[in-house]
Amino acid sequence: MYVYQLLRCVKRVGSIGVTTKRIPHYTHLFMKHLSASNVLRSPKRNSPYSSVDSERYSSLVKCVVSARVSSQTPETLEEENNHIYGPVVKSQMPSTKSEPRVPKRLHPFLNCDGTHVTLDPECGPPARILLERGQGKSSVPSVTRILQHTLSPEQIFYLERWKRRMVADLGEEGFKEYSLNLFRQGKLFHTSVEDILTSDATGEDKTFMETSGYPSEVEGYMESISHILEDISGVRAIESAVQHGTLNYRGVVDCVACYRGVLCVIDWKTSEKPKPYLSNTYDNPLQVAAYAGALNNDVNYKYQVENGLIVVAYKDGSPAHAHLLSSELVLEYWEKWLVRLEDFVEKT
Repeated sequence: MYVYQLLRCVKRVGSIGVTTKRIPHYTHLFMKHLSASNVLRSPKRNSPYSSVDSERYSSLVKCVVSARVSSQTPETLEEENNHIYGPVVKSQMPSTKSEPRVPKRLHPFLNCDGTHVTLDPECGPPARILLERGQGKSSVPSVTRILQHTLSPEQIFYLERWKRRMVADLGEEGFKEYSLNLFRQGKLFHTSVEDILTSDATGEDKTFMETSGYPSEVEGYMESISHILEDISGVRAIESAVQHGTLNYRGVVDCVACYRGVLCVIDWKTSEKPKPYLSNTYDNPLQVAAYAGALNNDVNYKYQVENGLIVVAYKDGSPAHAHLLSSELVLEYWEKWLVRLEDFVEKT
């Protein structure tokens, strides 16, 4: 309050023309004291940049301050990049959006001439017709060959990508050895399954055979399918050749037997990755439909098969997946097989 009155007094004196020299001496002393006290009470804060060597960075500061702001925009930069390096080409996966194809001629899946008979599932030993590989037989293509030569662009894309990755990890020689080992394991696995299904052993003896007497490479696979084998009965064919005389193709069916009371063409597969869905088996359903259609039209077999079964076994012994193909589903894949067969004929 005292300071306020004093300031008013000073202002009034100045307004009437009195110089500051006539202000009382104590006023000057107070103002000096007030100024000094403000300095003491409000110390200057240290800047975080006070310790920076300004001379050292002076050239950088001048460069930044004097630099011209670029007038380029993202669009002009993209045009410049395209002019220098060319346009960006994005790799796209082959399109799978296409209308489902139908065969030009729908050949019957079943043999309707009435020559086949219904056999008792338990009668007689299973058939095993060897595939003839002599002179003149090479002109009849196999189911495997037809499917390999009619892969879709998408299937080729994924197959080649997988192969490149495997070669990158294992090398050329390592990949060859890996492929040979897979082929050898598959052969041993099929032989082991054949030994069980063609034996006259009881259920207990089969359990013993499943856990002993097999190479170490297939022990996990055999453990994997143990619960499937319990539902297999009435084996009619094992590793037996089939041929469709009218459509001119052939193959070797893994097994024809009853699965839970339903007569099926059975295809045994091995896999390192789980395949819980039928879509994970790729062209295997077409293969089963092709084998079943050939068997139904082969004079060596006096019965008809309308259903299929794909069993995927795993090396680590985890339970195998069994994909049952109903008669309706087999007919759908039969039509798809006919389309692939027509494509093969056109290419060859």
